[in-house]
Amino acid sequence: MEFAERLKTLRKQVKLTQTQIAEKLDISQQAYASWERGAKKPTQENLVKIAQVLNVSVDYLVGNSEEKSDELDNIELLFRMNSKGLTEEEKKVFKRELIEFMEERKKLFDEK
Repeated sequence: MEFAERLKTLRKQVKLTQTQIAEKLDISQQAYASWERGAKKPTQENLVKIAQVLNVSVDYLVGNSEEKSDELDNIELLFRMNSKGLTEEEKKVFKRELIEFMEERKKLFDEK
């Protein structure tokens, strides 16, 4: 299944309109619609936000896994993709900040 098709299917499964999901992602409905049409692809940051809203792993969202959630959570994925070249101390700080960021984003999404 292509990303655009998977995105649309998942959105419908959680019973959200394009406008509602766009609001949760803090983007325009037109930007979101372009992802569902396959005209554009979201940034890594937006992929993580989408996965959170739809309650699936990023790997599932992009078609790398058929499991909706797996042991490799979004924080670990972001950490692995962005921690190359950091010292061990910088990695500790970065991981802690990622966790704090993701927890804060989750709170904001839960409030909406």
